Amino acid sequence: MVTPSLSCGLFRQIEPIVVLEQLGSALFDTALQMVVKERCANMTEESQQKAITDFYMIYNLIIKLCPIMPALALAALSDRGWRRAPIVGPLSGYLLSRLTLLLVLIFDLPLRVMFAAAVIYGLSGGFSAYWPGVMTLASLGSKAADRSKVMMRVELLYGLAGLVGSLVSGHLFPLYSSSLGNGTILLSVSTLLHLLCLIFSVVLLKVKQRSSVDSEESYHLLSHASRNAHLISTSSRINVLSVVLLFVAAFLYDFAVGGAIEILGSFVLKSPLSWNATQVGYGNAAGCLIFLTSFIGVIVFRKCVGDETMILIGMLSFALGIYVMSFATTTSVFYIARSLNLFALIPMPTIRSVVSQLVPMSYCGMALTLLEMTLKVAGVAYIPTFTKIYQSSLNWLPGLVFLISSIITVLAMIPISIVGYISAQNKQYVRIQGD
Repeated sequence: MVTPSLSCGLFRQIEPIVVLEQLGSALFDTALQMVVKERCANMTEESQQKAITDFYMIYNLIIKLCPIMPALALAALSDRGWRRAPIVGPLSGYLLSRLTLLLVLIFDLPLRVMFAAAVIYGLSGGFSAYWPGVMTLASLGSKAADRSKVMMRVELLYGLAGLVGSLVSGHLFPLYSSSLGNGTILLSVSTLLHLLCLIFSVVLLKVKQRSSVDSEESYHLLSHASRNAHLISTSSRINVLSVVLLFVAAFLYDFAVGGAIEILGSFVLKSPLSWNATQVGYGNAAGCLIFLTSFIGVIVFRKCVGDETMILIGMLSFALGIYVMSFATTTSVFYIARSLNLFALIPMPTIRSVVSQLVPMSYCGMALTLLEMTLKVAGVAYIPTFTKIYQSSLNWLPGLVFLISSIITVLAMIPISIVGYISAQNKQYVRIQGD
């Protein structure tokens, strides 16, 4: 039997907020995808694909660009002790953007109103502030040696919530009242979930404080290094080369993954796949299932390999899967491609974990936010690039964007390999000093 104090303590942690937010977002993503498709229903398939990809290009560019300055401001507040600011601010934007799409449906407003919703979402800090804020709180409650596992656990909860939300969303979208159209019930539930998130973050969320001893853990690259390595490493020096290489790898990998996923939502709506709302929900759920397999991968791999090797495994997994996706003409091939992406989500949380170990905890929030800003720059680049390539190759090789994504992922493995070499040199140095 769960006691009231234990239940209250659970809701004072970041994990319930992550779960509720992602449940609501999974419902919203399916709703937006289907609303956009329905608003373009009277067009030819080629015109429909162009209209859908153009909408998402503008919408996602706004989402990538608008949060930059607000996210940096919220990160600064976080490092000054206002750790909940990067959580509360973005959740307000999430709530308003979900409510806006609901109003678009109820009052039959133009779809371009969602561009204004994207601006509101961005000015609140958006995902650029929210996710570094979540990871900062997770880091504050963990030791350096366990940080990649803790961050991946948060990613797992995020993915499982998305899995459940995606599975349900396809079935909820067709439900409607006698006076309202498809998606209203789905979006009402999504809005309610985000309202609960905001309330929990304001009223219940508790920030763990790190002791001065804990906050000065080692900042070197070796997440599995011994106690001697901690004593030998300089207490606050940042390995600039490793950080730069990690940022470069993160940029390239996010460029490849983001560009492919950006197009995947439109790709499954066209023939020969021509998915409906239920199939879209299942397809999104398949993507969320990768959070579970990646988490299991981290648990297994971290016992025998270092962080940089885990990153390479994850990148290889994505490169293989997205290569097969280039030739997906049936739903079964789509799921085969996704099954090859089993470990594709390992790289980013592991990179975040390593970066958080290379900087003092007092700058952790800013470092993770700068990493997120790097990913935003990648987003600004890949959104128009992949959209235009897809539109240009639509009639002769629609999977070209996935081939390009696979090649870029292989390139992203190069800086990680260099980081691995640095890690090996550091291990050798620690061994010599220990002797």
